[in-house]
Amino acid sequence: MAISSSTAILAVNIHQDSAPIRSEQRFQIPLFGKTSQFKCIESGGFKLPKRTQRHVVSKTNESLLSNLAAPELGKQNEQENEESSEKRRLAGCWREVAGANDWAGMLDPIDPILRSELIRYGEMVQACYDSFDYDLYSSYCGSCRFIRRQFFQELGMEDCGYEVSRYLYATSTANLTKFFKKSRWPKVWSESANWIGYVAVSNDETSARLGRRDIVVSWRGTVTNLEWVEDMNTFLSPISADKIPCPDPTVRVESGFLDLYTAKDKNCRFCKYSAREQILTEVKRLIEMYPNEELSITMTGHSLGSALATLSAYDVVETGTNVRSDGRTVPVCVYSFAGPRVGNMRFRDRVERLGLKVLRVLNIHDIVPKSPGLFFNESMPRVVAKVVEEQPWCYSHVGVRLELDHKSSPFLRPEEDVGNAHNLEAHLHLLDGYHGKGQKFALTTERDPALVNKSCDFLQDHLTVPPSWKQYENKGMVRTKDGRWILPERPKLDDHPDDMHLYLSKLGLSS
Repeated sequence: MAISSSTAILAVNIHQDSAPIRSEQRFQIPLFGKTSQFKCIESGGFKLPKRTQRHVVSKTNESLLSNLAAPELGKQNEQENEESSEKRRLAGCWREVAGANDWAGMLDPIDPILRSELIRYGEMVQACYDSFDYDLYSSYCGSCRFIRRQFFQELGMEDCGYEVSRYLYATSTANLTKFFKKSRWPKVWSESANWIGYVAVSNDETSARLGRRDIVVSWRGTVTNLEWVEDMNTFLSPISADKIPCPDPTVRVESGFLDLYTAKDKNCRFCKYSAREQILTEVKRLIEMYPNEELSITMTGHSLGSALATLSAYDVVETGTNVRSDGRTVPVCVYSFAGPRVGNMRFRDRVERLGLKVLRVLNIHDIVPKSPGLFFNESMPRVVAKVVEEQPWCYSHVGVRLELDHKSSPFLRPEEDVGNAHNLEAHLHLLDGYHGKGQKFALTTERDPALVNKSCDFLQDHLTVPPSWKQYENKGMVRTKDGRWILPERPKLDDHPDDMHLYLSKLGLSS
């Protein structure tokens, strides 16, 4: 595997995540697998999209990168990885990767196919951030910068193998107001809506590699700004209070998450249906569209988005939306990145009883996974838990956790910065170098560490990657033929499909 060296030049492409570092000389770095982990990943059944195939930084890193090859791990690990990748294909083990056995034996040491899948789904969440308009001086602040049909192409992810079937919106009249972005201009695309994610479906070629057709729901969260944490209500609310059916009235979830998921504004064309109604109808429609195919439903998100992924996955399973007309059940899996606690211990028990699989990826120095329920949570002694578990301020995580530590990466600064520790790109970088507890950090793909500094300042200074380097050319301003600078009108965004009422009716939901 050749990785660039020599003098590094930052070349920020403001429309796509093209490689920010260029150089001329090259040197070889021995990574895991026969030549690289890419060979293992491809033989595992899925090729990472182009946007993950970046070259690493500058000449100053040559010795560092050589050290990261970790030759001392020995030929035994290489042989084991090679044999494992040759014997296994993602198409044949996707159920295990999706948690059929609760990821037993796959986390320590980490299974290479699972690692590549986690990075792949993490990239699909990162796409939400890279396409979201954060500019308060844009009339489109709070929307997606691209139309649905060109979403992955605009992001340089045309090889990801998925097509976006619909966009998701939530109303900013809900709680968690600091999560929403609003333009300062008087004329805006929507007075009360924010774009919060998308639903995508794997195409035929990718479905063949995956071993099934995959329905992905990707939820937007927050990059580094954690002000929304202050909005979290200390108390839990019964999940059945917001028309999410549950036979146990003691099942409770954080009220802000529940409000965001179920709130709607009938006066807004984007939010006249709640996020819940948008998700359930689209999942129902897609399952009916592929009646004779093997299907999977993958919910994923980062930060607040991971809470919504968990809540929506629970909803799909609890309502039986994932059950086909012939009684077959479509498996549902959640890949959560840096997510907070969502509900109480009864919610956890209900999730387990329903067979919903949740894998939580977290940085042990991140405060968000420790919230809410900082003091009263699943780690309490059993004696204490029996006393307080029914209280409206006692929370519990769900699923299985995969712990990462940013101090293990020699690329990252070791200090505990709240925003940096929560950054999604940093989590993907840590996954790339993670092999198991106590094992040396060693990168396994060509995923560029420079991506970590896309929206933060986390990389070591000697790597010479500027902080927050991703910018958009002239903030979207373009020059007209007569020399004037303007913000051009964007194509009209999709709101909701015409058959929403049909699927609401099928699900027994009022419109």
